[in-house]
Formats: sequence, structure tokens, C-alpha cells
Amino acid sequence: MFYLLLKTVHVIGASVLLGTGAGIAFFMLVAHLRNEPQEVAGVARTVVLADFLFTATAIALQPITGIWLAWSSGYSLADGWIAVSIVLYLVTGAFWLPVVWMQIRMRDLAVLAVETNSPLPDQYTRLFRWWFAFGFPAFAAVLIIFWLMIARPAVPYWD
Repeated sequence: MFYLLLKTVHVIGASVLLGTGAGIAFFMLVAHLRNEPQEVAGVARTVVLADFLFTATAIALQPITGIWLAWSSGYSLADGWIAVSIVLYLVTGAFWLPVVWMQIRMRDLAVLAVETNSPLPDQYTRLFRWWFAFGFPAFAAVLIIFWLMIARPAVPYWD
């Protein structure tokens, strides 16, 4: 029973990471394309909050539940598909941490533009481009981790 509860928490956490990542990317992109400082500021406020409430919580729980599941199922963390998943998880985190900082900065720049009744500054646009570029490898890594968790393939040269 405890195993199934743990597995449920792990699957929900993975779903939150995938869903929140996709949702945040969609809403930030749409707000950015509209190029309205007030809309960007509002969406960015919500995005930063969502990342701290949902993404950060899932990020903290995934390794705990994942390691516990592996051990209780008799897997080694060195098994190829698990080891590759761990590496990809670290890659995702390496891209996510700067993205959080960028989101906070973009939010602050948009709020300042609203307060001064000015357009979004060039610094916002540069940050958005970096934010967008960082999202692709992080999101791709999460998709690959999903596949690895489902397929559990033999990983050549690792297993």
C-alpha cells in the first residue's frame, strides 16, 4: 500500500513538472507576443508564483520518491535508465534555476515599465530570448525522463 502511495506521489510530481512547465511556457509566450507591459507583468507574477508553489515542490519530492521507489523495487540507481534519468534531472535543474531568476527579472522589468508608462525595455527582450532558449533543453529532458520511466530500456554502454 505504501509503495502505491509513493508511486502515485512520484507520478503526480512528474506530471506537475511537465504540466507546469508547458503551461508557464505557453502563458509567458502569449503575453510576450502581445507586447503589453501590463499583461506581461501580470502573467510573470503568476508564473513566478506557480514555479515556487508547484515546480519547486515537485522538484524537491521527485528525487526522494524516485530513490525510495528504486530501492523498494530492487533497482540500483546505477541501472542505465535510472542513471540517465538522474543525469537528465540534473540537466533540467541546471536550466531551470537560471530560468527562475530570468522570470523574476522579466517580471520586475515589466512592472517597472507599467509604473513608468513605458514599453518593455530591451533588457526584457534579451532575457526573454534566453528564457525561451533555456526552456527547450529543460523540457526535452523532462520528456525523455518520462519515456525512460515508462519504457525502462536497456541503455547500451551503461548497463
